[in-house]
Parts: sequence; structure tokens; C-alpha cells
Amino acid sequence: MEAFERVLVLADQRKPQVLTFLPELEAWLAERGLSTEVIREVRGLERRPPVRPDLVLVLGGDGAMLGAARAFAADPVPILGVNFGYLGFLSGTPHQRSLEVLAGILDGSSTPEPRMRLIAEVGERRAVALNDVVLQRGSHQGLLTAGLWVDGDWVTTYRGDGLILATPSGSTAYSLAAGGPVLAPSMLGIVATPLCSQGLSNRPIVLHPDAELEVEVTSATGITTLVVDGQAFYPLEPGARFRIHSHPV
Repeated sequence: MEAFERVLVLADQRKPQVLTFLPELEAWLAERGLSTEVIREVRGLERRPPVRPDLVLVLGGDGAMLGAARAFAADPVPILGVNFGYLGFLSGTPHQRSLEVLAGILDGSSTPEPRMRLIAEVGERRAVALNDVVLQRGSHQGLLTAGLWVDGDWVTTYRGDGLILATPSGSTAYSLAAGGPVLAPSMLGIVATPLCSQGLSNRPIVLHPDAELEVEVTSATGITTLVVDGQAFYPLEPGARFRIHSHPV
């Protein structure tokens, strides 16, 4: 890892513990001669990303981590998540140990852990997911039917509430709640987990990370939505298709 000079701190101001800890963190970074920028409003960061730093510190929960990943999707930055949330699957460093962990990063004794991401494409539009891409029906609509193709070969047709396509990082998120397997976050693979499938044969499957996936909404009683990392991305009508493949970085 290269030496760090510029540090971006994303501080979720909705959490009182974050605001209490922030002055201590800023003083600690200043003592080590680091240039620090603090952003207290983490929502919508990807729409106005700052100048690329050498390191991002996220003080918050997994939602803030996903926002940071989206903000630097094209040119990833090392991110350390300090957990001030509830679960902390992505932001796994307890805030009580954050300075100790940060010191290990700055002195070069820590090792970065690359994470696989997915690209979702609908026509000319594309989005990057760290956790998952979800096809879901509307809350007041009937079942939707969607077909899955992998590398051009038809795999199965799902009839139910939708389909989750998750990374190993996202295997402990929505996919896990829907009965999907847990993958080590440093692994490579794509998890396809049906949502409330009507078919007994439709079970979660793990696909090769280099697989090219295509999903078609074959029938639905209304507009279905493609959701990327919890953010609504694109409405899909019957007959629409979208593609999923791993991000090259």
C-alpha cells in the first residue's frame, strides 16, 4: 500500500456517537500531518464525489459504506469502515478500536482486502454494486416471472417475488435473509437467490465470477424495479432484459 497523505472522513451526523468521536479523530489525524476532509452528510455522496483521497474513513453503518463505494466506483479507494451502526457486516471495526486499527494501516502493517463488485446494465445505463442487484415486484402486485441465462444458456425460470444477484460481500445481506449461502467476502462468485419462489426446484446457486448473466422479465402484473445496493435503479416492464457481470477492478 502506498503512503497516505489525503484522508476523507465520512461522518454520519445522524449518529450522536459519531459527532462525539469526530473531534478526537480529527486531532489524531492532524498530529500525524495528514490532510483531512470531513463530510458530515453522507447521503447522495455519489452524485457529488470529492477529490479522490488516499484513504476513506467511514464513521457510520453499512449504508454509509455502500455510499462511499458508489462514490468512487470507477476508481476504487481503500475504505475503512468504523461501526456506529447496528450490524456492521461491511463496517466491521468497532469504534473503540478504530485508532488502533488506523495506526496499523498508516504504518503499513495492515493488508487491504479486495472485494468483488457487479455491473448491472439496462440498455445504455449501468450501475455498480458492492452488495447486490435485486429484481423485485411492486408491493401490491402479483407474482413476477423472470428467466435467467448464464453465458447464453438458459438456466431456469423464476416465478415469485423476484431475484437477488449478490457478491460475496452481499451474501450476508438481503441474500442471506432470503435463504442464500454465506460466502467468505474475499471469494469470487455470484450468488443467485430467488425471492419467495413458487417452484420447489428453485434454490440459491453460486455461479462463476466471470459468468455473463442475463435476466428477462417475462411476465408481471405491473412495473418491476431493478434495485442496486438498496437504491432503485431502473423500472422494468414485461419483456425487458438486464445484464450482470463482474466489475474488472
